[in-house]
Amino acid sequence: VQDALLDTLRFWLERGVDGFRLDTVNYYFHSPTLKDNPPTAESLDGTIGDAGTYLYQQHLYDKTQPENLVFLSRLRTLLDAYGARAIVGEVGDEGRSLETVAAYTAGRERLHMCYTFDMLGPQFSAAHVARCIDAFETEIADGWLCWAFSNHDVVRHVTRWSRPGDAPDSVAKFAIALIACLRGSICLYQGEELGLEEAELRFEDLRDPYGIRFWPGFKGRDGARTPMVWEDGAANAGFSTGKPWLPVPANHLARAAEVEQNDPVSVLSRYRATLAYRRRETALRQGTIHRLEFDGNVLAFVRKEGKRRLLCTFNFGREAAILSLPGSLGALADAAFPGSVDLPSGPSFGLPPLSFLIATLE
Repeated sequence: VQDALLDTLRFWLERGVDGFRLDTVNYYFHSPTLKDNPPTAESLDGTIGDAGTYLYQQHLYDKTQPENLVFLSRLRTLLDAYGARAIVGEVGDEGRSLETVAAYTAGRERLHMCYTFDMLGPQFSAAHVARCIDAFETEIADGWLCWAFSNHDVVRHVTRWSRPGDAPDSVAKFAIALIACLRGSICLYQGEELGLEEAELRFEDLRDPYGIRFWPGFKGRDGARTPMVWEDGAANAGFSTGKPWLPVPANHLARAAEVEQNDPVSVLSRYRATLAYRRRETALRQGTIHRLEFDGNVLAFVRKEGKRRLLCTFNFGREAAILSLPGSLGALADAAFPGSVDLPSGPSFGLPPLSFLIATLE
């Protein structure tokens, strides 16, 4: 089976493919004796609902097996024979995802990078992101992480992270600034650059077997899988002249790419400006990260490459935060990052809800 898969990848490499994204990359081997997984405590006490069948088991023997490391080494050897190619793996491993990423990206022998589900859940707070950063810096010594906030398996993050009263555009713009400042690579999911929210679909429109089986306790993943909206006035939003596998939500049309690309304050315009800034800024692409401690729902860290330093502060809270920067950081020079609040005149400043200050340090 390994040889057959490698032959398939070789087929595409010969045709000029630049790389691969490997789905569920830690699921390729199971226990050779087909040993049963033990049940979880939640499945025994009945606290898992109809939507949590996967969580009935502790997945000890059906994934993340040592044989997988041997296969990934063979895979990397194949890729390296074709020059500049890249490979990213999706890791789903409850409670030990970063440990798995560390093993799968160590050195130059396996994957170039992995992304996990640590930021694909409902947690949206400074404390949660701080824990993810600290765990990454602790666990992954010489590996590399790829950050993702949305994908085809979870509710879109604008919907997942919006609280009552939050403007979806504000959540979307805050999120792209945050992910652009984290140490690691970025994986963007189609439609998030438009600020698309989760689609509400009728049962008869579903295609995801998981959602069909467990509706309405779990509505499946189709709400994040609707067609990309290109043109607001075209049939199927310009995605296809035929009938797409899922309907185009009416409320997505106002966010079509052709609408947002001409709006300088749209989510799409902010994404483009933010990614262009990151591309120019070596401290964000290659620099180290040092986290700072602040009270409340504020996340702060410094990115550094050589003598270049960037202070990154984010207020996740519903109230304005007052920050006092330690004198050891030095003076703030400018705040040219797209969407950043204005440069304060002193070491203390206010940060409104869902806002950020990203500034260079002298």
